[in-house]
Amino acid sequence: MIVMKFGGSSVANAERIRHVASIIQAYKEERPVVVLSAMGDTTDHLLDAADMAVNGTVDIAKVEKLHFDTAKELEIDVPAIKELLEELKFLLTGISMLHELTKRTRDYLVSFGERMSVRMMAAYLEKQGTSAKFYDAWDIGMVSDSNYMSAELLDEVWDNIPKALGDYKNGKQKEIPIVTGFIAKDKNGIITTLGRGGSDLSATMIGAAMKADEIQTWKDVDGILTTDPRIVKEARPVPEVTYEEAQELAMFGAQVLHPRSMIPCRKTGTPVRVKNSYNIKSAGSVIVEKHSGETPRVTAITSVKNVSLIDIQSNNMFGACGFLAHVFNQFLKWNVSVDVIATSEVSVSLTVNGKTKLEGLVEDLKRGADVTVKSNKAIVTLICDASHSSSILEDAFKALHEADINVQMISQGASKVNISMLVDESQANDVVQILHKALFK
Repeated sequence: MIVMKFGGSSVANAERIRHVASIIQAYKEERPVVVLSAMGDTTDHLLDAADMAVNGTVDIAKVEKLHFDTAKELEIDVPAIKELLEELKFLLTGISMLHELTKRTRDYLVSFGERMSVRMMAAYLEKQGTSAKFYDAWDIGMVSDSNYMSAELLDEVWDNIPKALGDYKNGKQKEIPIVTGFIAKDKNGIITTLGRGGSDLSATMIGAAMKADEIQTWKDVDGILTTDPRIVKEARPVPEVTYEEAQELAMFGAQVLHPRSMIPCRKTGTPVRVKNSYNIKSAGSVIVEKHSGETPRVTAITSVKNVSLIDIQSNNMFGACGFLAHVFNQFLKWNVSVDVIATSEVSVSLTVNGKTKLEGLVEDLKRGADVTVKSNKAIVTLICDASHSSSILEDAFKALHEADINVQMISQGASKVNISMLVDESQANDVVQILHKALFK
């Protein structure tokens, strides 16, 4: 058994649905469970409809047109989608009367995208002669807490999923399960969404619980690449990365699986393969617990732009230990996440997302320190075997020195698989190009 996950762009229209259906059919002998996101921009259209409803107007024209036009082009009739659209209209009418959209109602609202997507795909596969059955996530036992918009799955899911899909795995059920990603229900039967990386988490949870041979996530490139091909045209596929490396890649800008989605497969050691939906014969990249051969010195290079650097210098008000406590208490108070950090006894330099509002945080920090904020920075990260950090940095800094580029901050991650450096945002692409040329010879 395998699990195949396709994102919204993969099922954005009739042409893409036909293509994904052909991929599913090509793998049907491996008994796939398919996890789908909402079609294209459906989630955005649903949220736009909610905003209109709050202001008193009920309009589902965009959502309705996309799904009706797609069904017509695929030459299928999907009564279940028509029923959902009526339910959606009823929900929006309620929102328009209350002039309010709560987190709980928002989760209910955005669930319609995934629910319509799986019904569309199952109907089309049936038309093509491939037996398929759609499932809403709760049909296979996806139960979460009640933290709407960012729910976490409960431990009972590990037992629920094998019970629900056991007949399919052992061959008694012939229909390929087409399952919604991103959504679940809480103990009270209320629909929830799983937050960032939710569809990836749905797929890895199903794969891990079912002890699948492999979890596949389908994208538009040949797996994980050594860097962004839009920056470096010579970027090449990486055959194998570890879970830890993949998590670090995702944390520092690469479009891999969301870090939280790695948790289920890490518990069971289930491999995850990133494949190209435009090149299905490509092996892609596999994510595993440990490298099967020699650990590469450098696996990939990634970058994050729009970063702010905060330099904090103690004014000795709190003493050394009290200074650090003061700093991190303020970050906790203002709910600001730190990306990269470098410390000494009396100073701290750290980076945050450039979109973060810092006025209140900085004001509180200044009660015990001198604070400077510098914007328009970028983090360039080497995903590497940090046990070879000296030779890696020798090659990296030699190349940067020759290009007259100064690194403003450097941090080796506690995970021992990344080295991050801070540069001006205007230099980020050049730095990635220079390092890729120096480190991937």
